[in-house]
Amino acid sequence: GLEITALVPMLGTEATFVARVDEREAVDSAGGTTVVKFFLHISKDEQAERFQARLDDPTKRWKFSAGDLDVRERWDDYQEAYTEALMETSTDRAPWYVIPADRKWYRNWAILTVLNETMARLDPQFPPEESGLDDIVIT
Repeated sequence: GLEITALVPMLGTEATFVARVDEREAVDSAGGTTVVKFFLHISKDEQAERFQARLDDPTKRWKFSAGDLDVRERWDDYQEAYTEALMETSTDRAPWYVIPADRKWYRNWAILTVLNETMARLDPQFPPEESGLDDIVIT
């Protein structure tokens, strides 16, 4: 398998990674910030199509790295590590939303749906206006 911290080696131990994420989100939430996290998941077949399209189009080759193929060989290990990372860092105050992203239109719709629902729940309001504004005339 692949450890969570192998995804980003500078994070230290898995426990440190999870603690850092939890701490950051606790601070943000305590400060009134709503944390919304999305994991854009594409299938292995879609990844292959996108890689091939990058190779086939000279204007998109800059997006491709041969190292991507080494990572692709460990697809199952990465999927397991991502799943573990998402489960370990998903909380009631900051849940993960796993978004199927093979089709960009669906990805966009799913993200907007979550954001619209979040905004409706938050019900943001303009602050009250200052008193005495009716008497002000700008000259």
